[in-house]
Amino acid sequence: MVVSGDAVPTSDHDAPLRRVLMTHGRAHLPEFLLGGVASVFSIALELVPSYLLGVAIDVFFTNERPFSLPLIPDAWLPTATREQFVLLVGLAFGLYLTAAALAWVNSLAWNHFAQHLQHEVRTAAYRSVQGFELAFFEGAQTGEVMSVLNNDINQLEEFLTTGLHNAMRIVTRVVVIAAIMFWLNWQLAFVALLMVPLLVAVSVTFVRRIQPKYGAVRERVGTLNARLENNLGGIETVKAYTNEDFESGRVTDASRAYLDDQWDAIRVRVAFFPVLRVLTATGYALTFLLGGWWVLFGPPLIFTEPLSPGVLVTFLLYSRRFRYPMRRVGEVLDDYQYARAAAARILGIDERRPRLPESDDAVDLVDPDGRVAYEGVTFRYPGTEEVVLDDVTFTVDPGQFVGVVGPTGAGKTTLLKLLLRFYDADSGSVRIDGHDVRDLTRASLREAVGYVSQEPYLFHGTVAENVRYGRADADRAAVIEASKRAGAHEFVAELPDGYDTTVGERGVKLSGGQRQRLAIARALLTDPDLFVLDEATSHVDNETESVIRRQLADLTADRTTFAIAHRLSTVRDADQILVLDDGRLVEQGTHEELLARNGLYADLWAVQVGSVEELPERFADGAG
Repeated sequence: MVVSGDAVPTSDHDAPLRRVLMTHGRAHLPEFLLGGVASVFSIALELVPSYLLGVAIDVFFTNERPFSLPLIPDAWLPTATREQFVLLVGLAFGLYLTAAALAWVNSLAWNHFAQHLQHEVRTAAYRSVQGFELAFFEGAQTGEVMSVLNNDINQLEEFLTTGLHNAMRIVTRVVVIAAIMFWLNWQLAFVALLMVPLLVAVSVTFVRRIQPKYGAVRERVGTLNARLENNLGGIETVKAYTNEDFESGRVTDASRAYLDDQWDAIRVRVAFFPVLRVLTATGYALTFLLGGWWVLFGPPLIFTEPLSPGVLVTFLLYSRRFRYPMRRVGEVLDDYQYARAAAARILGIDERRPRLPESDDAVDLVDPDGRVAYEGVTFRYPGTEEVVLDDVTFTVDPGQFVGVVGPTGAGKTTLLKLLLRFYDADSGSVRIDGHDVRDLTRASLREAVGYVSQEPYLFHGTVAENVRYGRADADRAAVIEASKRAGAHEFVAELPDGYDTTVGERGVKLSGGQRQRLAIARALLTDPDLFVLDEATSHVDNETESVIRRQLADLTADRTTFAIAHRLSTVRDADQILVLDDGRLVEQGTHEELLARNGLYADLWAVQVGSVEELPERFADGAG
């Protein structure tokens, strides 16, 4: 498997389409087999009336041979011409009706198979994506992942519904036609099938040339989707900076790259189909020329077998039927290459293993006291050399309220993402009650920690649904109580539908402060054993912050709580404050202790209280 830059992974296994079918199609194998058998017999039966027409011509119009039918004893056949003719017409009609019924069975069974397979592939791929580590989503663009979950899986379903069915029809028709031709006149059959090796050779050449081009097209689709999703998601920023022309240019560049790769593939494809037409037409013309000469003037050249007008008509009808499926070979191969490229990308998602695997003997974190210890923790983001955290060591006693402060980029958020095991430390360990977080089940760890990020995400839905997100069984009273504790109840009550108000995608109908308070309510509702608040009051005004801080103080009195703060007033009363700078823990203590040391914390405090003129030169240089 290859993961390149910010692209979604692509499987490097051979036969990705077969692997997808074998992995997800086993449960629906009966429908697949039923559809395949019905298709084979339907096509075979459709070909028999052409043979019956040849029999009618030789028996009734040219008197070339007596009336007989294969597989039916002569004693069962009528002797009168009228009854014989009616029997042939009735057989032809009955065969067409049976073929139509089998075609219906085939269509129903294969559509059932394809639709259910599509559903299972999509849900399995989504489950795999959800299991990826956070670093994957910070590297892969959302549009590319969406392209796999939608476009690629839809392409696979389309091939299974039509392309694979057409492939089976082609193979069945060619095999049955060839068998009947050889049975009727093996010498003329060689002429009629003369073009098949050339058609196969041309098709193989086409496949080899088109395969890499389709892979490139699928990648371009993902890149284009990512660009569109990124721009539409940030449309407010685009408009605010009047960058519409710039973003239109970037979309144009991405679309042009897709166009160029798609056009490269199209040029190969459109050159392929006329070659197929010429080859199949040549085969038909040779059959007509030699067969007609044969009937009119006797066997030409090296041919010796007799040929009747009825057999010639059958050959010509089969040649026309043979020409059509051979012309469809290119379309089927075309569809197959698209589906193969899509299957490779699906497998890349489906088979990718998370880089933060859960140990087989991982244990659940049950009723933790909340003692947290970082022991020599060093961390770099995957694929980078920059040290984000450098040998960080500290201990937090159960129930303590811990402030985490420092300049922008100091590593504050990263520090606490290690506690939730969004990442693993490169060296050292993060422990809760003595357990290395890498030895705990992720579910129990994250259920024990209530997390509120600095950019809270609300889902499209109602206020109540968003607050209840972490505890689906919570009743309305619990939702309201959590909202009151978070200082959200007052503004929610004023919304048009209260707790049933739809907040819009990402909560766009609410202000940043309102979204933040709902996110805090969501965390409070889960009643966690530990809290992580990443600038959880950064978007609220001072009055609301004061209310939330008092309410959180009551709730977190006996819970270990980490609060990353830009406003130092938020953590002024913390049991201890951790001061980070360039990934290092440079100071640690209470507010008063840190002010007395006159270090980085004292400088940050001076900025907040407006004593900028008293800052030492080293701080001004660092800020610049």
